[in-house]
Amino acid sequence: MQTEMRYAGHPEDVRHYDTTRIRKEFLIEKVFIRDEIFFVYSLYDRFMVGGAMPVTKRLKLEATEDLKAPDFLSRREMGIVNTGGPAVVETADTSYELDYKDALYLGQGTRDVVFSSADPDKPAKLYINSAPAHQSYPCKKVTREDAEVNVLGDLESSNHRTVIKLLVNSILPTCQLQMGMTELSPGSVWNTMPVHTHDRRMEAYFYFEVPDRQAVCHFMGDPDETRHIWMVNDQAVLSPSWSIHSAAGTSGYTFIWGMAGENLDYGDMDVRYPDTLK
Repeated sequence: MQTEMRYAGHPEDVRHYDTTRIRKEFLIEKVFIRDEIFFVYSLYDRFMVGGAMPVTKRLKLEATEDLKAPDFLSRREMGIVNTGGPAVVETADTSYELDYKDALYLGQGTRDVVFSSADPDKPAKLYINSAPAHQSYPCKKVTREDAEVNVLGDLESSNHRTVIKLLVNSILPTCQLQMGMTELSPGSVWNTMPVHTHDRRMEAYFYFEVPDRQAVCHFMGDPDETRHIWMVNDQAVLSPSWSIHSAAGTSGYTFIWGMAGENLDYGDMDVRYPDTLK
């Protein structure tokens, strides 16, 4: 199991970062490592972003030195979305089978978590978000059929998309973690438009279903001092509460959004329209 620490940055400092520094602080270039569990521990709301890719091994979730806890989920909750082949997630109490794009919530105190692939030739790719938790809520598997689905935008503005709310408070109780998935319709490239910030919550995006030789340009930063990060398939990016988070792709793509912070109000957004961005 591998972990990496990322520190929080002030927006006045970030505006002076060059491309290399921006990518170092916010981009997670390799989420999945064969037969490993990998996490970035971010000091933005102590949010953790990572992945588990079991191929020939069963991977046990263990507490890292950073957590100073007997178990990984002693003081945390976790959300998982499978972006690979069929997966099995075992806990001390039960076992869950996750197909492509199925999600799983693990509540605080869940023990003996083990990740494995049903077929080593089609390894699971389990994208994971975790946030501090103050109360234990039941574990629950959520499929697309269980999710809250909203269709937004239109082709005329190149942002016709389907928002699939998987681990949100209209579906199941959580302490602060929320996760979902947005699929772009054919011919659309923009996500999360108009852009917004929310000082009450931070966020992370994971881009997948990006074809070879194609890319997504993720936009971040203060609305009056924006920056961009070019990303390819299976990469994630941290989004501070003061930063916008939107993107345009050179092809179709899907992304998973996860967030944590002060509230569970999905609609809590401070909107900035495109003609006001700088």
